Amino acid sequence: MKLVTFTTKSKANPTPGVLINENEVVDLSALGHASILAFIEAGPQALEDARADAAKLARLPLSSIKLLAPIQRPPRIFAIGLNYQKHADESNMPVQKVPTVFMKLSGSVVGPDHPIVLPKISTQPDYEAEFAFVIGKPGYQISADRAMDHVFGYTIVNDVSARDIQLATSQWTLGKSFPSFCPLGPAIVTADEVPDPHALAISLTIDGETLQSSNTNDLIFKIPALVAHLSSLTPLEAGDIVSTGTPEGVGLGRTPKRWLKPNEEVIVTIEKLGSLRNRTVAE
Repeated sequence: MKLVTFTTKSKANPTPGVLINENEVVDLSALGHASILAFIEAGPQALEDARADAAKLARLPLSSIKLLAPIQRPPRIFAIGLNYQKHADESNMPVQKVPTVFMKLSGSVVGPDHPIVLPKISTQPDYEAEFAFVIGKPGYQISADRAMDHVFGYTIVNDVSARDIQLATSQWTLGKSFPSFCPLGPAIVTADEVPDPHALAISLTIDGETLQSSNTNDLIFKIPALVAHLSSLTPLEAGDIVSTGTPEGVGLGRTPKRWLKPNEEVIVTIEKLGSLRNRTVAE
């Protein structure tokens, strides 16, 4: 299933839904779910019921709704740095023996087609196409061989980064958490629809020019290792998002460096997950 959050002209509150055939949406609130996060927290039975009942519910044309980030306020957004070897190479940074982890604040989350606001305080805003997974089953000290049992599904993140702010100190979180710096979506695709999450093409274009092109088979720390590592330090919660890192081709690694500018269309595309599209605007 492809789970989305949306509004309509007559329904301004964020509403959970299921995307059907890429052009229609079913309203999951009719089944008693207040949000996609509440739906995930309800556990496997909610997913089974939705599969059984979605076809019976009324459908809305995709053209009649506005898509938001599928989870409006994720409990936490864990982000992984330097998790593609070629990206580590272009950044001139060594790969650590354990994953490099930082946070993106939930207030930075926006959905598809929402503007990426380039802050006045930064002169080096950058783009980062990222494949992310969503925790469904909570857990603490999860072993790698049980990790996939805790994955609910997958989505797309653009880890927008103000490089001058990020790299001014050793702490990256604030340089990556400006408002609108975490475009997310357009959907969460449930794990059953992605047989091998480590074999997905991932790319990013700006105004039609391809700047990143790779495959998740190049991830250094793959999903089981990330779940095991993170959960060894803190219990994972339903709805937590783990953004697994970006491949080579970011603006920081280019010669000359290539920063985001106002009025550019940025599209992140991941096989089986779709495309996340946003335009940049000046603050």
